Amino acid sequence: MRKSGRIPAVIFGHGIESIPVSLDEHEFDHIRRTVHSNTIIELKIDGKKKQRVLLHGVQIEPRHRKLVHVDLFALISGEEVTVDIPLHATGEAFAVFRLGGTLLHTVDHVKVRAQAEKLPESLEFSIETLVDFDTAIHLRDIALPDGITLLSDPDEVVAKVAAPHAPRCPSR
Repeated sequence: MRKSGRIPAVIFGHGIESIPVSLDEHEFDHIRRTVHSNTIIELKIDGKKKQRVLLHGVQIEPRHRKLVHVDLFALISGEEVTVDIPLHATGEAFAVFRLGGTLLHTVDHVKVRAQAEKLPESLEFSIETLVDFDTAIHLRDIALPDGITLLSDPDEVVAKVAAPHAPRCPSR
């Protein structure tokens, strides 16, 4: 199967029997490089039945970096799923561009629970509130769309600005 450019995969989910499928290697490789783990993919099985899935896991052969196997999680309309959503900072922090600090973006994903239909591809937050070296943005400060439940620690720091290092005097 792999010699003919196909990758073995399995579709699984709650209350359904696992479905073995094969995917076109080139097409799937392009998809996996352009979508997030929480992007809903619609597969056509045997040219007929459509199945909405989330990319659950990809096995890659480490020596040659070739795709070996793919796990796809089947979605059922109205069912809630738990996923990691990427976080993206927007804007400019005063403490960076005026005070010379360094932006520390300490968390790049957040764990949420929601119906698959309501999952955003990413969550954006503004860093414009970082006006000094004491200010921090926590997960609780990020506005979530309706129907999204935060599962990560709301007190976790997402971003803050570190003060620039003072020049050191050489030792005598």
